[in-house]
Amino acid sequence: MIPRYSRPEMVSIWSPETRFRIWFEIEAHACDALAELGVIPASAAKTIWEKGGAAKFDVEKIDEIEREVKHDVIAFLTHLGEFIGPDARFVHQGMTSSDVLDTTLAIQMSRAADLLLADIDALLAAIKRRAFEHKMTPTIGRSHGIHAEPVTFGLKLATAYAEFVRNRERLVAARKDIATCAISGAVGTFANIDPRVEEHVANALGLSIEPVSTQVIPRDRHAMFFATLGVIASSIERLAIEIRHLQRSEVLEAEEYFSPGQKGSSAMPHKRNPVLTENLTGLARIVRAAVTPALENVALWHERDISHSSVERMFAPDATVTLDFALARLTNVIDKLVIYPENMQKNLDRLGGLVHSQRVMLALTQKGVSREDSYRLVQRNAMPVWRGEGEFKTLLNADSEVMAKLSTAEIDDLFDLGYHFKHVDTIFRRVFGEA
Repeated sequence: MIPRYSRPEMVSIWSPETRFRIWFEIEAHACDALAELGVIPASAAKTIWEKGGAAKFDVEKIDEIEREVKHDVIAFLTHLGEFIGPDARFVHQGMTSSDVLDTTLAIQMSRAADLLLADIDALLAAIKRRAFEHKMTPTIGRSHGIHAEPVTFGLKLATAYAEFVRNRERLVAARKDIATCAISGAVGTFANIDPRVEEHVANALGLSIEPVSTQVIPRDRHAMFFATLGVIASSIERLAIEIRHLQRSEVLEAEEYFSPGQKGSSAMPHKRNPVLTENLTGLARIVRAAVTPALENVALWHERDISHSSVERMFAPDATVTLDFALARLTNVIDKLVIYPENMQKNLDRLGGLVHSQRVMLALTQKGVSREDSYRLVQRNAMPVWRGEGEFKTLLNADSEVMAKLSTAEIDDLFDLGYHFKHVDTIFRRVFGEA
């Protein structure tokens, strides 16, 4: 997590100040429940909220205490006691460190998910706007990187839109899965704390309760969350790579916005490089790098070990901060993407009409020619065009076997570009709805 690829709101979720404030709120809410149950005095719960709530936790002081006690939660509780006084003895009654740490992580990840969902919404709005703008802009569809048949640029963007709608649904589900609270004490048996305390804290913090938590919240929840982030990152890369390919000099159907004063190369003044989408490809790798360790964290020893802890402290902030930045960057790229319809048309025409070969083949089958012979006749005329030896329509009109089945007018009709776009509206309705 470095400033270059970070945005302040997401970074703040993972700051020590935020973490310690959440720790305090968990402890204070637990004290409220303990007071209601008569385990601690109501006056103590009130004092804890008043003095702890007004406290400005000193991160350096907590770190200093931790260097001595070698335990982060104990260091925090010691520091908290300095503000609260004698009633601090009622804090953390019957709780274990994981109750605080895991519930805090659930809150942080939920907040991070909320920001990411807002990011996806902004991206979807940008993609939708550009998709409708170029709904009927003809361009070549490619399979294996080779010219195939015509599509529209709007359809390309509609594909991306539908993918990110699915990603949003996945993230909503992952957020629900991760937003769980565990206040169950050592090894998760509630031996020293009433389950009603957990219910109270969960309700106060907008979480659901973990049905059975051992001493930690099961890490399959976390694995699914980070796997979802990895899928979203891959979708970002897929769209970024499409733009990178379209920006190649020999294609140049679309390119990233190049701002006044921007420089593309330290050596070559003419360069306009796809640096933002290349950057997105790299950032996607960072997010996906969290997936494997998240999966490996599922297998913990017995009721608890901390082999997952150091991993999560690193990749939870890194993955969410990086994905937040990447989504915002992709939204900006799409919003300002420079599109060249004239180059799209030029590329469509590069292969001398070969993009209509399937229509010709199918028309021959409709005239009684076998599929094998139809394929042979079309390919016989297509290969010279591929080598730059004429136009496809011209060669078809000069082929006696073809002309025995198709008239010149019928062949002309088979080269109608609009034929390929007759169902664009249907696809758009499926993706974007009736509106």
